[in-house]
Amino acid sequence: MKTPLHRWTCGFLAALLLLLTAAAAAVFLSDPCFYYRLPPEGEGIYFSERCQMAGLIRNVPADTVVMGTSMAANYRKSHIEEVFGGTGLRVTLPDGYLSEFDQAMSLLFREQSPERVLFGLDLNILVRDESGLTASMPGYLYDANPLNDLQYLLNKDMLYYSVYAPLARGWGEGQTLDEGFTWDAGIWWNHMTAMENYHRPEIAAETLPPDAFRENVAANLAVVQGWIEAHPEVDFRFFLPPYSILFWDRYGRLGEEDAYFDAIAQVCETLLPYENVRLYGFLMDEEIVEDLDNYCDYIHHSGDVSDTLLRKIAAGEDELTAETWEAAVSAWRQHVDAIDFERYWTDAFWWKWTIDHGGEVKWKPGNSG
Repeated sequence: MKTPLHRWTCGFLAALLLLLTAAAAAVFLSDPCFYYRLPPEGEGIYFSERCQMAGLIRNVPADTVVMGTSMAANYRKSHIEEVFGGTGLRVTLPDGYLSEFDQAMSLLFREQSPERVLFGLDLNILVRDESGLTASMPGYLYDANPLNDLQYLLNKDMLYYSVYAPLARGWGEGQTLDEGFTWDAGIWWNHMTAMENYHRPEIAAETLPPDAFRENVAANLAVVQGWIEAHPEVDFRFFLPPYSILFWDRYGRLGEEDAYFDAIAQVCETLLPYENVRLYGFLMDEEIVEDLDNYCDYIHHSGDVSDTLLRKIAAGEDELTAETWEAAVSAWRQHVDAIDFERYWTDAFWWKWTIDHGGEVKWKPGNSG
């Protein structure tokens, strides 16, 4: 004979199961992370790169993949396809760690067979260890275990977005695959913006030794080597994103210039021996990095520069080879060391800059650091 408590327990469990089933069905049908299918009519609500990139990797066919941090966010799918032909995909993980990119790359090669991968090797992420890594990367969306899908289907945040995403699309807030996660629209790409968003550090009392980052760089490059060696059929094209010249002012003042140049050399020595690897030194492209009208801070460049870089990669411009990299890096170091960075904080320099660029003098940075 069933007691009232037994009946209540059975009813509660049945109701709970019904609610969980309804929640899972809502997430599955709405699929806010595009995990099972692309958004209707090609427009989606983009809210989390780490969650949604897994779905894009699974469901957007790509012959050419551009992958990187926020430095790669403004590469458009259509521009990748225009330059390289075939189909394209951009995968970005802002401030990503190499272990996070490893999850994305593993999923990519399980789901697809791209002809080429263009990967932005940011110096800022190459020189650090994993101590700052958080749990924000949802590994269950990237691994090969289908049982982990329950963590997606029964996730309260995903349930919220399952309701919000269709409503937002109805309000006209959807974005195409081309524009999803891009952020360059509405930014004033100008030297004034770059300088105002650059916080110049004080000169450090001590200088880091050249090998200060070597252990971290080796560990991060070991992850990259794993991709290269596991997929010899893939054309890997790595590039050093073109941080502005203010990057070199910053780390020169912090006493870290030697260590960063050592990291660049380590990248060249490690990756160039591979036959399926090409490497591009955009970080040392004087025409781009010294034109602060390309930037909104000391590292982030515009989408127009992204288009230029795609064409340079396709044309083999700024390419570093086993025979040329040492001379190229040495020449760039001499150039950096010869720059009078103080000129960027003088009125006369910016008066001349503005006049040379066809404008009127309306802004002066003064002498503040």
